[in-house]
Amino acid sequence: MFAVIKMFIAVSVISFASWLSGKKPELAGFITALPLVSILAITFSYIQYQDSDIANQYAKSIFFAIPISWLFFVPFLLSEKITLDFWVAYAIGIIFLIIGYFLHSFIINFFN
Repeated sequence: MFAVIKMFIAVSVISFASWLSGKKPELAGFITALPLVSILAITFSYIQYQDSDIANQYAKSIFFAIPISWLFFVPFLLSEKITLDFWVAYAIGIIFLIIGYFLHSFIINFFN
């Protein structure tokens, strides 16, 4: 039952932001950038496992991952300057995220 509640909340947040992006893309982007998912996920993790250490480690991982996740957006920022098609920018962003994952793993291991 808890899994269904978590899915409903996540689907609602994503669906609302997606719907809003067609009407007010700036506001939708701001809402999407809020740490709503992090707040919900950390809360759900703690409720499910009742372990502060796990929740703290999870929050620390998110803290270091946020700036690294910005790598995905770099090709979109440059797409007009270097005339990248959407799917090319998207693919490059995914590649940057994969590289970022390894960077994130290194940082997390360094601080543990």
